[in-house]
Amino acid sequence: MRYDGFEFVAVLLMLVGTTHQGAVMTSKTLQSVNPADFSVIGEIPMSSPEDVRKKVAAARAAFPRWAALPLEGRLEVLGRLRDEFVSRRPKLAEFMTLEMGMPISQSLFTVDRALSYMNWSLKNAAKSLAPVVTYEDDFEIDEVTFEPHGVAACISPWNFPASNFVWATFQALCAGNSVVFKNSEETQLFAREIEDMVHSAQFPEGVLNVIYGDGAVAQAMIADDINFISFTGSTRVGEILYKQAAEKFIPLVLELGGSDPGIVFEDADLDKILPALYAGRFTNCGQVCQSMKRLIVHESRFDEVVEKLAALVLSKKMGDPMEESTDIGPLVSKKQLDTLLFQMEDALGKGAKIICGGKQPAGLSGAFYEPTILTQITPDMKVWREEVFGPVLPVVSFKTYDEAIALANNTIYGLSASVFTEDKDLVRRASRDLQAGMIKNNLANTGKPENIFGGYKRSGISRENGHFGFHDVTQKKMIAREK
Repeated sequence: MRYDGFEFVAVLLMLVGTTHQGAVMTSKTLQSVNPADFSVIGEIPMSSPEDVRKKVAAARAAFPRWAALPLEGRLEVLGRLRDEFVSRRPKLAEFMTLEMGMPISQSLFTVDRALSYMNWSLKNAAKSLAPVVTYEDDFEIDEVTFEPHGVAACISPWNFPASNFVWATFQALCAGNSVVFKNSEETQLFAREIEDMVHSAQFPEGVLNVIYGDGAVAQAMIADDINFISFTGSTRVGEILYKQAAEKFIPLVLELGGSDPGIVFEDADLDKILPALYAGRFTNCGQVCQSMKRLIVHESRFDEVVEKLAALVLSKKMGDPMEESTDIGPLVSKKQLDTLLFQMEDALGKGAKIICGGKQPAGLSGAFYEPTILTQITPDMKVWREEVFGPVLPVVSFKTYDEAIALANNTIYGLSASVFTEDKDLVRRASRDLQAGMIKNNLANTGKPENIFGGYKRSGISRENGHFGFHDVTQKKMIAREK
């Protein structure tokens, strides 16, 4: 979610704990800022190094009891947390909208999506965690069992606070891990609500612990007595955590950046796919990991696609994210806006053409940026070779299938890719050739509880969610015994 020199600076800022008109940190407190108008909406005490040590120690003490509790008992506790999410749905959605600018209708949907993942895990944990028989004859039976790692350090980003919390922690808790959780410094009021829900759900002491603060707080947690890391965020920070996990010799799940391609082939049904093209790039103001950040269109359909997509973009309302009629809210912070402005300046300086958008809207004082479509893109532009975490879509044309695949794979990332065509054989061929962990055909996303989430190359390691997600939050033990 950060870029080149900006990415490096962002990592340094994360470590020392300063931001610019996003979350504002002092040595002891963190102010939550509304990106729609930069007003301060709350203040949270930051976790001190001693607070972090105590919570990791509490998780360590709780782990043996939680792991020994039969699965049914753990699911009963987690079911109470699910019930808290249900009862606080409007409040959770409001926190998301006020803290990071997601339109309220999308925030409500995000809470519902988080609940769907909770419900699926509660229903399927027993099946996913059941021993698997690998060999059996008249004298012997061999099986693989799934056991928790221990204390899990879980770090989540700001862009989908509800579902990201569930993805990071819920399956790990089902499997018997204890958890120390840190949300992004941009959404700390949401994190405080999570801690309150944990208390209301009567979790056993130390099983799920919330800490507050910036990257320095996260570093203190990672350096402590943990056994597993779950992190969603930038590739640069993921690389740091990967090295630290190697030094500690512990496993981890990393869900990192993406610059997902979408390929519109010659036979695509544009009227059918147009909503998916829009949603795939501009949902949540373009601040989505699994988002179509580069559009590659067959030359015979290029003008038509650009024209119709621009018309749809221009029909959307940008404004107060608390209004139900708003389609696009602000970026999460002034810092994120500055990064986007830097990328746009680079693109325009190298010859990119603005089809629509391309500026901060008049009359809105927050971190707003108009949804933008760019053409005349060259490979050296930041909007092409970096992850763009904002409402900007570069569009290029192609002549041949091989050219389209080469353009799509021309990235260090490999999170997901979209294929827009009616030809099912072409879908199968492209799905094989695209270097990405998730492939979509005529769809905006793959977000279902049954599906894994994760990518190739520098988009991450291991997978979240689905049956395979349970496997990555556990260690496997082979048991061979006589009958």
